[in-house]
Amino acid sequence: MLVSQHLSADGPLFSDPTLYKSLVGALQYLTITRLDIAHVVNSVSQFLHSLTEDHFQAIKRILHYVKGTLHFGLTFHPFATLGALAAYSDADWAGCPNTCCSTSVYSIYLGDNLVSWIAKKQPTVSCSSCESEYRALALTAVEILWLTHLLRDIKVSLP
Repeated sequence: MLVSQHLSADGPLFSDPTLYKSLVGALQYLTITRLDIAHVVNSVSQFLHSLTEDHFQAIKRILHYVKGTLHFGLTFHPFATLGALAAYSDADWAGCPNTCCSTSVYSIYLGDNLVSWIAKKQPTVSCSSCESEYRALALTAVEILWLTHLLRDIKVSLP
């Protein structure tokens, strides 16, 4: 997507909602192995109820990007010793022009392998960038705790 473009519900309506919805569904499925498009697919999927020509243009840009980067994707590498969990989180403060909600994103690695990620709109409006970052960090901490308990339950010890 264009960096300066924030999608909104304003503009001329798109003529074929079925095509748009099927493309968004296919892109959502693709995000299982293509984390690099998760945020933009999240953005275009928020307008399934009132889609415009701008939304379809954004879909076409995503498809063009995917076509040019077919060799990208998740790879899992074997390792002799299990690495530690490492997590990264971020938030865009009031990134949605319609609701002023922020978007939380995180990625969690076990050693060099990506095991969990998310790009999700926060349910409440944050009054500051610090608050939106804190909410993203709290969401990340919850996922790390869950992964730690899951690994402990299946008898995997972390360094």
